[in-house]
Amino acid sequence: MARSLVRWEPFRDLISLRDAMDRIFEEAFLRPWGRWPTLVEESVLPVDVYETDDAVVVEASIPGVKPEDVDVSITGDTLTIKGETKAERKVERENYIRQERRFGSFCRAVTLPAGLEKDKAEAEFQNGVLRITLPKAEEVKPKSIKVKVKK
Repeated sequence: MARSLVRWEPFRDLISLRDAMDRIFEEAFLRPWGRWPTLVEESVLPVDVYETDDAVVVEASIPGVKPEDVDVSITGDTLTIKGETKAERKVERENYIRQERRFGSFCRAVTLPAGLEKDKAEAEFQNGVLRITLPKAEEVKPKSIKVKVKK
């Protein structure tokens, strides 16, 4: 039976212990409700931000919200989306078995890249999706340069 020698590295186990302690600290104190997102993250609005050749687009799904209940503003390089989801009806009973629909205000701030024409931004709301389009300035749009063959 062949045996191999393994070099003992005492600090290797300490690093993994440190990682475990960091993880416990983060879950217990920095994100105490991380396992129950409805308690803490109900005011957070998830967004998609992507770039096309001509613009930067920000999309947010906010079903059940009326367009007049959404406020979109740009200050400096920060785009802010605020709104409120209102309950359709008030239930007098407190004996919910489950309540997963969220009501209340939400707010999300997104840092925008440089080179956008913020005064030409457009916002559209369709089927519960808010789409904000911020056109790029001409100087930052990609330009194609044709390569000529010299004879």
